[in-house]
Amino acid sequence: MRHRKHNHQLGVKTAHRTSMLANLCCSLIENGRIKTTLARARALRPTIEKIITLAKKAHFAQDTAKKVHFRRLAISRLRSTSATKKLFDELVEQFANRQGGYTRIYKLAIPRLGDASEMAMIEFVEETNKKNKKSRVKKANKKSVSAKEKTEEISKENDLAESTPDTTAVTADSSIEDAQKAEPVLEDEPEDFENADNSTIVEAVEQTEEEKESANQGQEEVEDADSKDSK
Repeated sequence: MRHRKHNHQLGVKTAHRTSMLANLCCSLIENGRIKTTLARARALRPTIEKIITLAKKAHFAQDTAKKVHFRRLAISRLRSTSATKKLFDELVEQFANRQGGYTRIYKLAIPRLGDASEMAMIEFVEETNKKNKKSRVKKANKKSVSAKEKTEEISKENDLAESTPDTTAVTADSSIEDAQKAEPVLEDEPEDFENADNSTIVEAVEQTEEEKESANQGQEEVEDADSKDSK
């Protein structure tokens, strides 16, 4: 019975459809990502995944006859020896540990001009993962390089600090000596001041009183002279 066989007809004949899908498969293998209509991308997915399965079988097969057989089947479907060689020799390693789901479809927001058909982008899954891994490795390398540079700068600063002499102690000693030189030298008081005679103390007091009286008299004379001039 031919039930549920009317899928992905794309409005063309069988020969046209098979050649179109073969060309799309070759373009996807060569570029890793192509832009086409959403209907063609959905029709391309099962076709290319079956061919990738043939490449995996040839990759894991130990008999050379089976490897040649799977390669010939892929050539009959792709109709291109260069695309088949690239898939079987280079790209098959990306899908060796992946059980199905080799492609991804993105719907595009802007439709095609003219007929306004929905557009999509189809790509291999492992290709995008490899790109992300490369970018992550580059970021990690940049971070490690920056950390190494910082550690080298810190080590250089430490070496310079160790090589320069400690001038702080010398400057402190010199400042203390300068302060001691700047301080006024006080005369030594007599040690026997407490044992001095009372007569010397009395004479000193009388001298101070006489000086005070003479100063007061001078001020009075000056005031009298000012008062006379004002009159």
